[in-house]
Amino acid sequence: MSTVEDTFKFDPSYGYTPEELLQVGAPEGPGDFDSFWQKRYKRALVVSPRPRIKDTGETINGARIFKITHRSTEAAVIGGWLTLPENGVINRGFVVGHGYGGREGPDLHLPFKDAAILFPCARGISRSPYPNVSPDPGWHVIHDLADPNRYIIGHCVEDIWLAASTLIRLFPQVQGHLGYLGISFGGGIGAMAMAFDDRYQKAHFNVPTFGNQPLRLELPTTGSGAAVQVFHKRYPEQTQNTLKYYDAAISASRMKIPTHYACALYDPMVAPPGQFAIYNQTQSPKQLYTLTAGHYEYEDQAKEDAELLSELDVFFSDL
Repeated sequence: MSTVEDTFKFDPSYGYTPEELLQVGAPEGPGDFDSFWQKRYKRALVVSPRPRIKDTGETINGARIFKITHRSTEAAVIGGWLTLPENGVINRGFVVGHGYGGREGPDLHLPFKDAAILFPCARGISRSPYPNVSPDPGWHVIHDLADPNRYIIGHCVEDIWLAASTLIRLFPQVQGHLGYLGISFGGGIGAMAMAFDDRYQKAHFNVPTFGNQPLRLELPTTGSGAAVQVFHKRYPEQTQNTLKYYDAAISASRMKIPTHYACALYDPMVAPPGQFAIYNQTQSPKQLYTLTAGHYEYEDQAKEDAELLSELDVFFSDL
């Protein structure tokens, strides 16, 4: 890797050794943390997703590709992509979340050849425009941050719940055979979603964000967390009051399903201590693949990506 100081003017390993990363904890969270999310989940379950599908006519790597929209809470219309096996055999389903860079199409390298795979775009991003919400990560991440009930991240979590509703509505056979994969932003909101949705059976989180929010407010970053830090300096009480409900590490302690993590030792956008805080707080059966780096190109990246994909194929094989 290039010289850290020259590239970022801070150390993206934050001085943590691998052993120290495995000791990072999380704040306790507010007393009404569970009820806050349970009420939102109950409200989301009554929303009819009303999916609409448009065939693109493309088939790539054995996957037929469709564009799809479905309804979510607050009358949001969530756009994305759906892939189906070319042979028509659907035994399981996946929802795949994206990073804060958005999504331009489905991920066609995934090894799940017998699955219906939904690739939704988060509310306000890419194919899911939403009134007054900017797709720019620096603005998106602070939208309605002063109000825990209106904060955009909470609505993005609801969108993941409605993604499950969509797949089950379209393909009833995937009920009881539903998995989630999320990277970065998608990993963080995924951990929040999985904590309170019993329709998912397994999940994978790759360099997940929103872990240990007090620590996230302190550590330098080139990612969306920098915008949250600026907002926090101007509105400290409102920020802290909201973020205590949006800590993926606290949510992880509530998860009951088997989980697989890919956490990085070096990451300028999502600080590794926050990633590992989520993994560390997970009490259900879990696996960890340690990446050399996240949000950063490095020599062994292709090798590690291939190894990780192989692990995920095995991890989800009994879904």
